[in-house]
Amino acid sequence: MKNIFVGNLDFAATESSVKSLFDAYGNVERVSVVTDRDTGRSRGFAFVEMTDAGEADQAIAALNGSNLDGRALNVNEARPKMERSGGDRRRENRW
Repeated sequence: MKNIFVGNLDFAATESSVKSLFDAYGNVERVSVVTDRDTGRSRGFAFVEMTDAGEADQAIAALNGSNLDGRALNVNEARPKMERSGGDRRRENRW
């Protein structure tokens, strides 16, 4: 399983449109278009999980820099999620 970052997406891109782009390279397990928490609008990037690492590498090589809806895509292997510190800093030291 390989997780792929897809950046510079058009804000109208959907999970199905991103999936169809990657389907040509192999089995797509899951697509997640990241949306703004408050507005629900796309933030312009997505994550694609492909089951076969070799197929994922082919998709990355073929799609990085390719044009989708007038935008050059930024496609590469996703970095691991960074750990966030717990708590809300705005509330610290209020006591």
